[in-house]
Amino acid sequence: MAYENILVEKLEGRVGLIRLNRPRALNALSSALVRELMDALRALNADDEVGCIVITGSERVFAAGADIKEMSTATPVEMLAVDLLDWDALRKAKKPVIAAVSGWALGGGCELAMACDMIVASETATFGQPEINLGIIPGAGGTQRLIRAVGKALAMEMILNARNLSAEEAYQFGLVNRVVPAESYLDEALTLAREIAARAPVAVRLAKEAVNKAYEMTLAEGLAYEQRAFFLLFSTEDQREGMQAFMEKRKPEWKGR
Repeated sequence: MAYENILVEKLEGRVGLIRLNRPRALNALSSALVRELMDALRALNADDEVGCIVITGSERVFAAGADIKEMSTATPVEMLAVDLLDWDALRKAKKPVIAAVSGWALGGGCELAMACDMIVASETATFGQPEINLGIIPGAGGTQRLIRAVGKALAMEMILNARNLSAEEAYQFGLVNRVVPAESYLDEALTLAREIAARAPVAVRLAKEAVNKAYEMTLAEGLAYEQRAFFLLFSTEDQREGMQAFMEKRKPEWKGR
């Protein structure tokens, strides 16, 4: 499918790459862009040739936020119909999703990055939730995901007083996985994606689900969920292959079943 606001590629190593591509609008998250992003995500998620997905923007900007021109005259019913603020598909995707962030990741852009499973940031990355300056608040997970990443006090300051975090601060507070030079941030994210895509697919899927459940369940419930997933993997060919390869001191050949 041809897209107008994103670029989609399938790369060597079972990696799917989605680039936000509205350079004149600083990759503002219009309803059209979000629809295309969700469509591409569904397609890559269903593709057995893809084991991990990377979402990125440009070196200058990941996404500077929602499309304010589009939102400024919208009614609550129109916002609901567009479903512009729902990044839950990223959490539910069976493939891991990595955000490769350089430059501005503000408002909806920051929320999009946080909805991914991991974030690789360039040294120029800046994260923030400046919605308060527009007389609104974050509406795509900012008040919920940010506190889980950086803690209540800093999340309050970022949301109530529009404080931005540099890449190094984001790493210090646990928002991103790593910070690398701007010229290599995408390569670093793709390397990480290829490493994950080379692992046992069913185990990767269940591991992602189990980690996400830690945010939704009590410890006892989460431990029970983890144990069920652990036991389930003993019904897979990959479990038998992985353990046999370990004993034979060779590289396993995963089948994804």
